[in-house]
Amino acid sequence: AHLQLKMSDFPEIKSTHSLVAKYVTKPIWDKLSKVKTETSGFTLAKAIACAVEFDNQHCGIYAGDWDSYKVFADVFDPLIQEYHGIAADAVHTSDMDVGKIQGNIDPTAPVHSTRIRVGRSIDGFGLSPGITKDQRVGVEKLMSKAFANLTGDLAGTYYPLIGMNEQV
Repeated sequence: AHLQLKMSDFPEIKSTHSLVAKYVTKPIWDKLSKVKTETSGFTLAKAIACAVEFDNQHCGIYAGDWDSYKVFADVFDPLIQEYHGIAADAVHTSDMDVGKIQGNIDPTAPVHSTRIRVGRSIDGFGLSPGITKDQRVGVEKLMSKAFANLTGDLAGTYYPLIGMNEQV
């Protein structure tokens, strides 16, 4: 049975040694518990549900969408900084230069199929914990259209899970 909190109730956080227990204080709860994100209507109660329901969480929080990081920044910012050991003014940099990738991929090993697991966000859609059914359908439509435009060695056949033949 899932725990249902009223947004006004300060939760009993079962993961007492979690980062959520440290950073979701009564004043923070009072400030943010009634707020919902624009993208998927995610709440602080939903974000910390695993730390409230289970007693074995280290972090105990999940973002429901990109907005969660901004709307609930009073919790996410210090929690992320402590977890990753970074300063409040740290800046993330990306380097997408594929030429810098080093590894030991065996060029003689045949690849018969592959699976892509998406772990990043698409602007305007919720993340896994907060995505709505309509948003899931929208992501599938967007991605199937993108897959249909792949050519050459990236081309292939997209098989939706609904209606998929077990032999595929």
